[in-house]
Amino acid sequence: MERDSALTVSNLTKRYGSTVAVDRLTFAVEQGTIYGLLGPNGAGKTTTLECVEGLRTPDEGTIEVFGIDPASRPKELWDVIGVQLQESALPKTMTPREALGFFCRYHGVEPDKSLLDRFGLADKADKQYGSMSVGQRRRLSLALSVAHSPKLVLLDEPTAGLDVESRVELHGMMRELRRAGTTIVLSTHDMAEAEKLCDRIGIIIGGSLGLEGTPSQITAAGDTRTKIRIASTRSTVLTARPDLPAACATDAEDGYAAYWSERPAESVAAALSYLHEHDDELVDLRVERPSLEERFMEITAKGGR
Repeated sequence: MERDSALTVSNLTKRYGSTVAVDRLTFAVEQGTIYGLLGPNGAGKTTTLECVEGLRTPDEGTIEVFGIDPASRPKELWDVIGVQLQESALPKTMTPREALGFFCRYHGVEPDKSLLDRFGLADKADKQYGSMSVGQRRRLSLALSVAHSPKLVLLDEPTAGLDVESRVELHGMMRELRRAGTTIVLSTHDMAEAEKLCDRIGIIIGGSLGLEGTPSQITAAGDTRTKIRIASTRSTVLTARPDLPAACATDAEDGYAAYWSERPAESVAAALSYLHEHDDELVDLRVERPSLEERFMEITAKGGR
């Protein structure tokens, strides 16, 4: 059963003078999913989000957010979307409790007193914004973006610059929102984050959609070989670089012999036999498909598919 679309972008084009920032971009985001919007700097991600948010008017094409045209019905739009910008700030003396009340009054809803607790900010509710850490500010920003229970949340680099613990916390909050039925569009440069969180990904190259699919579909569409890395007590494979069936050696990595293999089962079996024959013991064996980051670099280097 197909889900209805929360966001539909059709042939979106936006120019700044003679520069085409977004060029006939088309994609759709299903309700209740996390959609990753990826691309190198200058690809058009921010401009696309600004058009979706109603901050910029497209030169051509259409956008619909739950049937709403952002350019002509901004007030209706702002009641169904939540936005977390990469860089945002509140007055230094404002507290999270005051900020929550302010945002909720704007949207005409009652503040949810449990929201700050859900986002790990209960003990900071009456602390001044200026005294909060970067991670706490990001959690507050996300809490404010969903305070009015929007159907669609737009996140622009929400975890950039955060420590590992804060990133894990925010990832958990995004998953919680998705489980509750909220649709999320996530713009990020963190490929591991996108691969872990997103149901579907669109990669923008030069203002156009270069490739779209699930994380596994995108990684499978590139180099289909598997990387094998081998470390052993005497490093015989690393030193000798023996020929393995259906595999070719590549540059060593941190003391590991590395191969790209078309048939990893055969290659691994041959490598283990080689170690046995040369009285060497296996220390570590890693068999890895190409990551989303490797596929992303491949796509951007080629300028598309």
